[in-house]
Amino acid sequence: MIEYIKGELTDLTPAQATVEAAGVGYGLNISLNTFSAIQGKKEVKLYVYEAIREDAYVLYGFVNKKEREMFELLITVNGVGANTARMMLSGMSVAELCNAISTGNSRLIQSIKGIGKMTAQRIIVDLRDKIVALGIAEEIPAGGQMAAPVNTQVRDEAVSALTMLGFSPAPTQKVVLQILQEQPDLPVEQVVKLALKQIK
Repeated sequence: MIEYIKGELTDLTPAQATVEAAGVGYGLNISLNTFSAIQGKKEVKLYVYEAIREDAYVLYGFVNKKEREMFELLITVNGVGANTARMMLSGMSVAELCNAISTGNSRLIQSIKGIGKMTAQRIIVDLRDKIVALGIAEEIPAGGQMAAPVNTQVRDEAVSALTMLGFSPAPTQKVVLQILQEQPDLPVEQVVKLALKQIK
């Protein structure tokens, strides 16, 4: 499995990036968000999703893990294929998409080309809880708005450490987010110590 490709950006269009790594040029399908993020760069690192079918082997590239995670969630929804998911991530940022899903804003999701009413509602129903459990969306308060951003590196490292200690990722994520929202400047080890006291 290819986790990411890091190398020289040799060709770029709004739909595709070619990255040369170790003498091999990889063609990756990308979203407009990724295109905007890597435009003008010489060296890039793109996280990869491999779509292996009988008739094709297609690589999708993402500027960060969050975008890839969102893509992987979207394609689990019945009626949403890889191209539709990429279209959605081109039309909205991951944060905007999370906000639309968490607040049940099907009209906003339908504004993306190729998404009908039924598919939009299915995306909301299927993914509402998953985006929080996976930490793609931060904890969503009762009002439905996105919570204040936290230090994602500290959060990811703390969750990873606690998961390695044998704790389940979903409740761990919730506790870590809560700690970081209350005390955003804590280092990883302090977050882990506090979380160990709170995880049930």
